[in-house]
Amino acid sequence: MSPCCSSLSHLISANLTTMHTIPMISHSIAISKFPHPFSSSSSLPLSLRFTINGGGGGGPFLSYPSQKLPPFPISAPKIQSFKVLAAASVPEAKSDEPIKPADLIQTLQLGAMFGTWYLLNIYFNIYNKQVLKVYPFPATVTAFQFGFASLMINLIWSLNLHPRPNITRSQLVAILPLVVAHTMGNLLTNISLGKVAVSFTHTIKAMEPFFTVVLSSIFLGEMPTFAVVSSLVPIVGGVALASMTEVSFNWIGFATAMASNLTNQSRNVLSKKLMVNEEETLDNINLYSLITIISFILLVPFTIFLEGVKFTPSYLQSAACQGLNVRELCVRSVLAAFCFHAYQQISYGILQMVSPVSHSVGNCVKRVVVIASSVIFFQIPLSPLNTLGTGVALVGVFLYSRVKQIKPKPQTKAA
Repeated sequence: MSPCCSSLSHLISANLTTMHTIPMISHSIAISKFPHPFSSSSSLPLSLRFTINGGGGGGPFLSYPSQKLPPFPISAPKIQSFKVLAAASVPEAKSDEPIKPADLIQTLQLGAMFGTWYLLNIYFNIYNKQVLKVYPFPATVTAFQFGFASLMINLIWSLNLHPRPNITRSQLVAILPLVVAHTMGNLLTNISLGKVAVSFTHTIKAMEPFFTVVLSSIFLGEMPTFAVVSSLVPIVGGVALASMTEVSFNWIGFATAMASNLTNQSRNVLSKKLMVNEEETLDNINLYSLITIISFILLVPFTIFLEGVKFTPSYLQSAACQGLNVRELCVRSVLAAFCFHAYQQISYGILQMVSPVSHSVGNCVKRVVVIASSVIFFQIPLSPLNTLGTGVALVGVFLYSRVKQIKPKPQTKAA
């Protein structure tokens, strides 16, 4: 036999040996470690695919018998080494763990959103205080802010910047208690801002964690831990110290700020208790949008009954004759309403990107920034004890947001 024929015979024999060897190894691997290759819901793991192909591209030729065999023989030692590598790499796979990419662009975007949130909140409090100083009708101001926000929400929906929700009757029933709490919370806050300094109102509103713990234990049965209760002590003590030494102290301003804490935290607790059906749960932005629109509808008749119609051209003209700058009033009212809606939208957008605890910490920092900026802008005189009380209360809020991250260890039954 010629050398050429002998070489050809040897090649055919080697290929036949390979055809008998490969399916057996593929079958043993599929049974012992992986789902059957013909199952439509399974695929070979990434480590197996790259070991087969030597790290290169292309699909695994051991998965389906319809694929062609390689044009070169594979010796038994290589197959054995492949089998060991594939088995050894499976326990180290981390495909089930969530992937957390450290995306620089996303981090910068989140930082810009936090900065914008703080800036809009500062300007809202400044413009809102300026309006309430010369226009002491908090219900009218609140209704105007809700109305302006409703126009912006419908504009966003019309331009398809955010999907319009299809609200059902059951959703509407669940939302109504939240609407009442949201309406009363904003109205009471504006009443307080009209009576006392911005810094004092926000110092009192630092008591929100206290009301959250109390209402959650009453309505949700969530008993606070010792660490949570301990963090409430500096909050209550700091607010009490700041209130005793506040220059602009007013009982109406103090009581309405406290009442706004109660209503706002009631809204948060009710949202947990009522919006429990995941199929009907709205996203945060649409939930806020619907609450704002319905709040405007509810507040308008209440405003007319409480304060009358105070935004008509005739009334503004008579007020201008008494020295009111109507143009400045309208401009600052629009700016306050814009900042009010914009910072709320950004706040809910941030809440969809970070955990509630991180959002709570950010809200604590926001309150510090608002208090400091209002003190500087309005040149509010602060005594050392007042400053100390405000600082202690804010430190307590920060501690509260931190201890909320600590999850209680599950109790193990004794053997």
